[in-house]
Amino acid sequence: MNLPEITLAAIPDIPLIQRGDDLVVVLLDCLNRAGMSLRDGDVLVLCQKIVSKAEGRMIRLDEVTPSEEAQRLAAETSKDPRLVELILREARKVLRTRPHLIIAEHRLGWICANAGIDRSNVAQPGDDGVVLLLPMDPDRSAREIRARLSAASGAHISVIINDTHGRPFRNGAVGVAIGVAGLSPLTDLRGQPDLFGYQLQTSILGTADEIAAAASLLMGQADEGRPAILVRGAPIVPGEGTARDLQRAEERDLFR
Repeated sequence: MNLPEITLAAIPDIPLIQRGDDLVVVLLDCLNRAGMSLRDGDVLVLCQKIVSKAEGRMIRLDEVTPSEEAQRLAAETSKDPRLVELILREARKVLRTRPHLIIAEHRLGWICANAGIDRSNVAQPGDDGVVLLLPMDPDRSAREIRARLSAASGAHISVIINDTHGRPFRNGAVGVAIGVAGLSPLTDLRGQPDLFGYQLQTSILGTADEIAAAASLLMGQADEGRPAILVRGAPIVPGEGTARDLQRAEERDLFR
């Protein structure tokens, strides 16, 4: 009996990525040394941090001069004014604040803490003056990585760049897709029958987010060192969508 199955495997021995590293070369080398190969239909999920690092999105706080607005907001939230300055630069708008937290709409449309700026797994121990920004255009990064990996392997694959975001009304952060290439990020099930013949009316699945979250379980959030996950057997629909397709338009968002 052929049972439905999805497998997730971490690509082993990926080194610490530095500014200017060629991620595709690194990934192909690690796949080869592990005896792993890419197949048609595979989805490669990459942690946002390694993409941002390779693209040089690391910023030293001692090179940042906070504006008056950043200093005002820093006083309200008890945050480093230099970090707040970077948040303001990366954000379209600040939506909510409380001590030690700023929720912002990122310039790419994501609603997230600190406009996606992170300190964990960024710098060497003892150097807390470096932060990491999201990639300039994660969808473009995903497309470029996919094109080169597909050309090198001959396999028709998809690429997801994931990040960890909090959620309104629920505790706990989860992995979400912020860059997508080679698959439709949404799967529209409207019109399909359920077990009893009822036609689904509103069911649209965030497939890219579901895959991103599954990969995050294996990636981990601390010292695991597993930033690239190969997903095989996921029920994807090939396509040329973008991660921005997952964003709900503000006029349809009842929670803002």
